[in-house]
Amino acid sequence: MSEHVPRVTVRVVISGRVQGVWYRGWTVKEASEAGLDGWVRNRSDGTVEAVFSGPSARVDAMIEACRSGPPAARVTGIACFDDTDPPAQSGFQQRPTL
Repeated sequence: MSEHVPRVTVRVVISGRVQGVWYRGWTVKEASEAGLDGWVRNRSDGTVEAVFSGPSARVDAMIEACRSGPPAARVTGIACFDDTDPPAQSGFQQRPTL
């Protein structure tokens, strides 16, 4: 009998040097490997926005990984919001800049 694992959905906005450093591609790779659903995109204000949905421990681990990001990134802050609906599709993808 498998145990029910609670799922959470969190939207994060990452600031710092996070555009032009493969942050979105890195996020897609890491989140996909973690089995998370959601998306990532650049924002016109220079930040990166992402939605992570999945088991709580995996989402927490992904947020923690985002504090460093890929080698060329310099993250100066992460804001987390739990007012987000789960993504409509499964899997993790990159979205166009907003």
